[in-house]
Amino acid sequence: MKNVLLIINPKSGKGTIRSRLLDISDIFIKAGYDLTIYISQHPGDARAKICKVGKFYDMVVCSGGDGTLDEVVSGMMECEKKCPIGYIPSGSTNDFANSLKIPKNMITAAKRITEENEFPCDIGRFNNDYFVYIAAFGLFTDVSYETPQDMKNVLGHMAYLLKGVEKLTAIKSYDLTAVLDGTEVSGKFIYGMITNSTSVGGFRNITGKHVKLDDGVFEVTLIRMPKDILELQAILTALLTGKPNEKYMYQMCASHIEIVSEKEFPWTLDGEYGGEHTKVEIHNDMKALSLLI
Repeated sequence: MKNVLLIINPKSGKGTIRSRLLDISDIFIKAGYDLTIYISQHPGDARAKICKVGKFYDMVVCSGGDGTLDEVVSGMMECEKKCPIGYIPSGSTNDFANSLKIPKNMITAAKRITEENEFPCDIGRFNNDYFVYIAAFGLFTDVSYETPQDMKNVLGHMAYLLKGVEKLTAIKSYDLTAVLDGTEVSGKFIYGMITNSTSVGGFRNITGKHVKLDDGVFEVTLIRMPKDILELQAILTALLTGKPNEKYMYQMCASHIEIVSEKEFPWTLDGEYGGEHTKVEIHNDMKALSLLI
């Protein structure tokens, strides 16, 4: 009998896990697992829990949004003994779940996990931290972690857009140098993302085409500072249509990225605050963890 730890973020999404928990638990018990349930108490708690007890389990399952998955994956990356991770999405956007084609129905997602189909997935290292599907800076990246959870639950995607509108009047640019697998790019940029996902913020194809989550490389997008509102509109159109505009955007794939700036600026990792840095080193750990899909 396998020992399984189920970590739940009770505030994720609209708290739908509360009405599904008995059914989900029953699925794992009927499948022959010895199930332990843990309710995450505060941000960072899930990561700390995995670091402390992850080595005692044969499988870890988490239910929440991409931030919850990020905590569990980060904790597992710090464990000497790594076990497969199952994900039951219940957040506002669930970008990574969409990339993995994990069912939106929580009961169906739980049943899929019990089939134990392992997918060795790339994981990102960000200085001394980790991320699952995106490390980003610039325009709108602070919207996710500044938007209150209650607002996300009620409005979903609209919450991000409403918070984002407040930022349009004060677009910041960041003077930096990026080295991507030896290729150097410099200039003023308003946005940058290093991704391992087919969607960001609920928008598909924004990261590029033919994205693979186990190929050892990230998809990198850097957006230059526009001169006027018309250029900004052209950039947004290019992003939403998945058709890059080389005049304003720089895109390529890379496994190792270094970004340096004279001034500190904030980053977000999987939608959560990633600190302010003058230098970041990002590395792709190819097939570092197995996800159950």
